[in-house]
Amino acid sequence: MITGSSPLGAAATLAELTEDPHPLLARLRAAEPVSWLPTLGGWLVTRRDLAVAVMRDAQTYTVDDPRFSTAQVVGPSMLSLDGPEHAVHRDPFTAPFRLRELHGAGFAERIQQEATRLVDGLGPHGTAELRRAFAGPLAAVVMTDILGLAGADTATVLAWYDGIVHAVNEITEGRPAGTEGAAAYTELRQAVADTVQAGARADSGRSLLLSAAGRLGLPELTSNAAVLLFGGIETTEAMIANALLHLLADPDLPARVRADDSLLDNAVEESLRLEPGAAVVDRYATRDTRLGPAEIRRGDLVTVSLAGANRDPAVFEDPDTFDIDRANSRLQLAFAHGPHYCLGAHLARLETRIALRTLLDALPGLRLDPERPSAPRGLVFRKPPTLHALWTAT
Repeated sequence: MITGSSPLGAAATLAELTEDPHPLLARLRAAEPVSWLPTLGGWLVTRRDLAVAVMRDAQTYTVDDPRFSTAQVVGPSMLSLDGPEHAVHRDPFTAPFRLRELHGAGFAERIQQEATRLVDGLGPHGTAELRRAFAGPLAAVVMTDILGLAGADTATVLAWYDGIVHAVNEITEGRPAGTEGAAAYTELRQAVADTVQAGARADSGRSLLLSAAGRLGLPELTSNAAVLLFGGIETTEAMIANALLHLLADPDLPARVRADDSLLDNAVEESLRLEPGAAVVDRYATRDTRLGPAEIRRGDLVTVSLAGANRDPAVFEDPDTFDIDRANSRLQLAFAHGPHYCLGAHLARLETRIALRTLLDALPGLRLDPERPSAPRGLVFRKPPTLHALWTAT
């Protein structure tokens, strides 16, 4: 009965949702804005107003369910809890992520220093794959720094991140998680324990883990460190890679951004709108309810398509076009909405802005490699698997 009321959703395939979901999302948004997708085993919400309604109402649509994929890998955390328990996990980390605190702690300078170091190493070569030679390492260094992980280098942190992301993706796509994620999480737990045990290091005032250690035990510190790494690296790496892809696709845009710095923030927001790094967020209905045209049953999976909501033509004119002059790009939902609005949104924007400015200023003639094209892909997390670029060697 459910699939019969969602004929478009019933025909949707995992490949469509993973490779280029936007044509399907547009059809669903127009005809079935809350659509039952057998391939997901749940409802997909594609209209912006309905997406906001779901994310705002944590009492009716919760993340606190045994099926939540990230919790299956790292255990309960601020990402997978609601109500008072959510506050217990989230509150110790909230203040340091405010924009004033980030600047006050010198993170803008630290991000700029690392971005400059990475670009200086790339400059003489005239070519690189920028996702893993630049975006990923930059995000990993910043998150390692802000967490204050004792003795963890960038390569190790990226390996933990890859293992956890892989396990979450496998569960989301209906496959066993495997052992890679569990092994990465065990190593992360030991690093968190070592950090707490090390205690009063010279830079302990900047360590999120040490500042939260008085309020959370080791299991809670580790699970939240995992989701912060997971979100901080994944979101920022995707933001930088997707924004570069959008900016460099039009040869006139880099020159416009170099000439008018105010356009850089617009470009970041518009890229977030057009291709959010996290394409969907999952919720579970706590009671029978009606959402738009759909009758939702208690226990149903309700997946919000941030990618679909961000291209809603009722809000965004000509929604499939990357337009850095768009006036309302900040209405995008790439960082979600409601009580689970992304804790690190200010940090991710700060990193992406500095990253783009540094690349554009330091690499003359920066452009995509036409011989090695790439495009965003992924069911949950969307970014180009590779981002090969060329420039005039410095």
